Amino acid sequence: MSWDFELNSNSPYRFAFDLQCHQKLLQPLKMLGVMILLLSVVKMVESGIGMNWGSVSVHKLSPNTVVNLLKDNKIGKVKLFDADPDSLRALMGSGIEVMVGIPNELLSGLASSGSVSDAWVAQNVSRYLGKAGANIKYVAVGNEPFLTSYSGQFQSYVVPALMNLQQSLAKANLAGTIKLVVPCNADAYESSLPSQGTFRPELTQIMTDLVSFLNSNGSPFVVNIYPFLSLYSSSDFPQDYAFFDGTTHSVTDGPNVYTNAFDGNFDTLVAALTKIGYGQMPIVIGEVGWPTDGAISANLSAAKAFNQGLIYHVLSNKGTPLRPGVPPLDVYLFSLLDEGAKSTLPGNFERHWGIFSFDGQAKYSLNLGNGHLKNAKDVDYLPFRWCVVDPSKDLSSATVDVDNHYKLACNYADCTTLNYGGSCYGIGMKGNISYAFNSYYQVNRQNIKSCDFDGLGMVTFLDPSVGDCKFLVGIADYSKKYSSFSSSSSGFSLQNSGGIMEMMMPLLILIFVV
Repeated sequence: MSWDFELNSNSPYRFAFDLQCHQKLLQPLKMLGVMILLLSVVKMVESGIGMNWGSVSVHKLSPNTVVNLLKDNKIGKVKLFDADPDSLRALMGSGIEVMVGIPNELLSGLASSGSVSDAWVAQNVSRYLGKAGANIKYVAVGNEPFLTSYSGQFQSYVVPALMNLQQSLAKANLAGTIKLVVPCNADAYESSLPSQGTFRPELTQIMTDLVSFLNSNGSPFVVNIYPFLSLYSSSDFPQDYAFFDGTTHSVTDGPNVYTNAFDGNFDTLVAALTKIGYGQMPIVIGEVGWPTDGAISANLSAAKAFNQGLIYHVLSNKGTPLRPGVPPLDVYLFSLLDEGAKSTLPGNFERHWGIFSFDGQAKYSLNLGNGHLKNAKDVDYLPFRWCVVDPSKDLSSATVDVDNHYKLACNYADCTTLNYGGSCYGIGMKGNISYAFNSYYQVNRQNIKSCDFDGLGMVTFLDPSVGDCKFLVGIADYSKKYSSFSSSSSGFSLQNSGGIMEMMMPLLILIFVV
């Protein structure tokens, strides 16, 4: 076809020519836009595996060692329960994505005062950002503040605290890059079947307000799901339903069949969100895991089976019956390390959730999707020696106050493995006392006086461990050796806020070409 004629502005051929030319010119852009959008969608539904890093322990690894452990295991996301300065400084320059935590006890002050909120953001967020700074992506406002056992203690502070913190982030030019979230316990919603999920009646309005806030600010809904606790708390709960290997106790919900508790719990939340008008809200799993000690069902093999099954299930991108092909946005395993000083009120297992022991040594083989676990390096152990009962002493003597010494040791140190269901249960009376003595001795950094017990204890260089019952050796107190950065951050500039634009580019291109 020849275009050898004059195309004036009134020619009927002018539009046809322009249209064909534009179509030819824009075709590559259309294809590029669609390809970029597809890639962005794939990226959005591809889950990331992160870790909860708690620090309620008497044997604390140095934060630098922990960060190196994360990097060696290619763990790119970490969730903190506070804004510990040493941890955040160690994370600076690592590239690891960080969720900083605000304890529930601070919610009242943050809810009541914008200046308190401004100060918190400046002190716990802004100061760690900038070139070679910490990669803070989320701020967790409270931790399970709607938990039933709190009886509404923190409930009224959550949304006002969010409002103030959002304004504080905006003042610091961080509202586009750092998102506020509220980790919720799964007891915030309820149902006999996943599709009938609803938020607890007393939470319906506050959850509607909360989710509306999250949605308007581009934040996900964060929930903690624990099939282990369902199994632990109910003798009627089918054990195989807690895992991912198939079950003879599947749950049929209309056209959907659930073969594991995780999917059923997740979809109960999806249904509850749908009922308040936010069925497409992105969901992040803030905590999920399985303990290795302290209860009958808490052991190494069960923990490995659950965590490995969960990881494969999530990374398969299979999704759930109510969200097929759409797995959680991110999943944070609970937890990275054992925390030997946590409260045992929920159960003795509370101190044994780590996939690594307190010293950063892998408890079992686990593939996080990028290879099997690697142990922490350069751990600064105390000398390899232990405190045990002197075998020459007669513990049955009326003058020997064994019970009080045992109670003293276990009140101060961790003896949870000695109880029924624990890995050290059944090692005998002398074994129990020796374990308690040694735990106390290691907590006290092997001070010779801490192995006296009125002459009942003695130091040995022979490892008294028995089978699966391990007598620990403590690690040096990092706080006396840890060289932290200067608290001044005046040399740091704010993080680049181009992340949102990078996320929006595929959409902008698509809008342009359509």
